[in-house]
Amino acid sequence: MDEQGIRAVIDKHWAASAAGDQAAEHEIYHDDAVCEYPQSGEVIRGRANLQALRSHHPGKPAGFVVRRIVGEGNLWVTEYVIAYGDKRAFTVSIMEFHDAKVSHETQYFADPFDAPAWRAQWVEKEA
Repeated sequence: MDEQGIRAVIDKHWAASAAGDQAAEHEIYHDDAVCEYPQSGEVIRGRANLQALRSHHPGKPAGFVVRRIVGEGNLWVTEYVIAYGDKRAFTVSIMEFHDAKVSHETQYFADPFDAPAWRAQWVEKEA
């Protein structure tokens, strides 16, 4: 699959995720895909386990915003923000494709933090 095709598959994945369509959201993965959460040390093996884990999340996301998607070849990165009620999680998804499906994904989650005052003269605050 060419890069334009992979990008279309990724866009479909995030649209399905935003809509809460668990079946369509997980079509992107190989049956034996591996997903890692390095911050917790968890490894999820297999599309079925990944879909089950996500569909049983006790604090279902209230939505998310994709900030950007970049990639080429078989390696693609999505930067997005997940809303859990009034809490936001800044998230990065690194997807590795093989035969037009994701064979490996790594996801990083980060909480927002207050910027220290000492660097205010060099930065802008995002809206």
